[in-house]
Amino acid sequence: MKEKRRVIALGFFDGVHLGHGALLRQARERAEELGAVSAALTFDHHPEEVILGRQSVPLITSPADRADLMRRMYGISDIIVAHFDQRMMRMDWRAFVSEFLVKEHGAVHLVAGHDHHFGYKGEGNPGRLKDRCIQLGIGCDIVPKVVLDGITVSSSYIRSLIAQGEMERAMEFLGHPYTMSGSVAHGRRLGTTLGFPTVNLIPPPGVIVPAFGVYATRVWVDGQPFLAVTNVGVRPTVEDSTRVTVEGFILDFSGDLYGRELRMEFFRHLRGEQRFPSLEALREEVMRNARQTRDYFAALDK
Repeated sequence: MKEKRRVIALGFFDGVHLGHGALLRQARERAEELGAVSAALTFDHHPEEVILGRQSVPLITSPADRADLMRRMYGISDIIVAHFDQRMMRMDWRAFVSEFLVKEHGAVHLVAGHDHHFGYKGEGNPGRLKDRCIQLGIGCDIVPKVVLDGITVSSSYIRSLIAQGEMERAMEFLGHPYTMSGSVAHGRRLGTTLGFPTVNLIPPPGVIVPAFGVYATRVWVDGQPFLAVTNVGVRPTVEDSTRVTVEGFILDFSGDLYGRELRMEFFRHLRGEQRFPSLEALREEVMRNARQTRDYFAALDK
């Protein structure tokens, strides 16, 4: 006897954007109708890494952020993070449905997007999925594409927006702010001496870093939101390095966050990264950016 009866949404769900949201909402609704558990299947790394033997594109979200967004935004109960390896890559599409999804994970209903491909060489497609589900006596929904401003909502388009620093536009297509989580690392503590102590966030490996510059962000600490001014880049005024850092000046916060996990949400690009003639000039500009950030969120909350 299976432990759980699951309605499973299928996809990689990078970014958990509005298109993914349509699948996840459908899965949750079906689960409620069937008295089953809502679930989503994703992978620990992008299938193209195994198929191509290299990372093809940076991801919008780490597996942890993906799972958090699916739970928090769409109420999905179970996130199945499957390991994508040679065995998974070579699995026949029929076996993927009957053995992996139904037998191993208790699927009683599947939800997939209009362009979903799966199984060896991507031979599984929405039509074949529906037919296979009928054979197995389980339900299946194929969700049409989601279009916004005449553009199909896709991870590749959102990735290009983030790479250009267009966070407000990215937020429209994501349905939430671009999010990065990670542990706080030790920095040079230079910000403290300048009057704005900062936190250095280590970006998860393989995850896209926004365009270099300064952003109005929100940081969540133990479930509490704080406004922050965040610099993404190589800090040319204070460091001669090519190492990319994500450094946030959290407003109205005091305390030691080293080693803690933070969630940072990016809302607006304020300016590009630049080299200042002095540390005092840098301090003045950061204070100006702090005022801009407060004004932005004050207007957002109206």
